[in-house]
Amino acid sequence: MQRKMILTASLAALLGATTLAQAADDHLATERLDEVLAQAGDFGFQTYEEIEVKNRDRVEVEGWLDDEWQAEVRFDLASGESLKEERKRRDDGAWGLSEAEVRDAMALAVAEGMTEFEELQVDRDGRVEIEGVDADGRELEVRSRGGELLEVEHD
Repeated sequence: MQRKMILTASLAALLGATTLAQAADDHLATERLDEVLAQAGDFGFQTYEEIEVKNRDRVEVEGWLDDEWQAEVRFDLASGESLKEERKRRDDGAWGLSEAEVRDAMALAVAEGMTEFEELQVDRDGRVEIEGVDADGRELEVRSRGGELLEVEHD
């Protein structure tokens, strides 16, 4: 009986550690934003709606290539390749953040203690939300608009 309980506890601990390792794998150091923006810029992105980390070397970027073409592309940061690409022709006009505005929003998040990010999203009103973690591994959400900090939430 005791052996069964020890085995069950060990298995639970192992699964918990695996889950934590996988959760940490979907974050990217904030200083790697430069790599993401360089690859996305080389691809042709002019404005950004969302940047989402899929794992340590893969990110998905959504935004606009110009006033008509919206794109969603998955990049491999290690190889520099675009792995998946989807484009849509739209007539409602481009919106999102410029590269400089993405950098400014991330600078606000870093100033609030963010060391790794998971996702950056902007809505049509220009409200930016960045999810990530601080140096202690605690979840952190930073919201801003137009370069001004709106809200910081620690979990």
